[in-house]
Amino acid sequence: MVSDDAAILDDPRAKVVTTGTQAERFTAFARDRSPELSRIAYLLCGDVHRAADLVQLALERTYRAWNRVGDGEPFAYARKVIATARIDSWRRTKHDVLVAPTDLRPGSASDGTQHVVDRDELVRALRQLPAAQRRIVVLRYLLDRTEKQTAEDLGISRGSVKSGASRGLDRLREILGDRHSGPLAATDDAISRKEAQR
Repeated sequence: MVSDDAAILDDPRAKVVTTGTQAERFTAFARDRSPELSRIAYLLCGDVHRAADLVQLALERTYRAWNRVGDGEPFAYARKVIATARIDSWRRTKHDVLVAPTDLRPGSASDGTQHVVDRDELVRALRQLPAAQRRIVVLRYLLDRTEKQTAEDLGISRGSVKSGASRGLDRLREILGDRHSGPLAATDDAISRKEAQR
């Protein structure tokens, strides 16, 4: 049986290419990590086109900072750019225009796609949260950030993170109702693991 550490090291996404030119190393990073960055951006903004813009901005800024971050944590840097850019746009517009949950594409369920349907349900429910709660829940539980990291990323206190996360999760459970066992199960598992680590 392969240990968790060995499995992580075998995952090509966990490796930062350290050979070749700066452009080659950045290209390898962008190719391997763009899907993850796209998911993060989509969860934060709820719009495919805005998410693509955020990823493009993150990749551009990461490339410009590659001399500083290329040998360390380029993914963390890119993720921070996405979160910061999204927060800046919230501050500029003071409101968010989201697609109504009823206007979203309906999910088609077959035997092999239940996890996709669950994720779609969770994204629809996240869109119904107030922007501040959605940011906290996404960073804290879906991106597995600590309370301290979430507070730093959002520029708020740890107490605000705790209360926002609690209210956000309660609201998600209310929205999802009986379907709680599907979409929120992974989030509840993450919460249980975090509480067990305390």
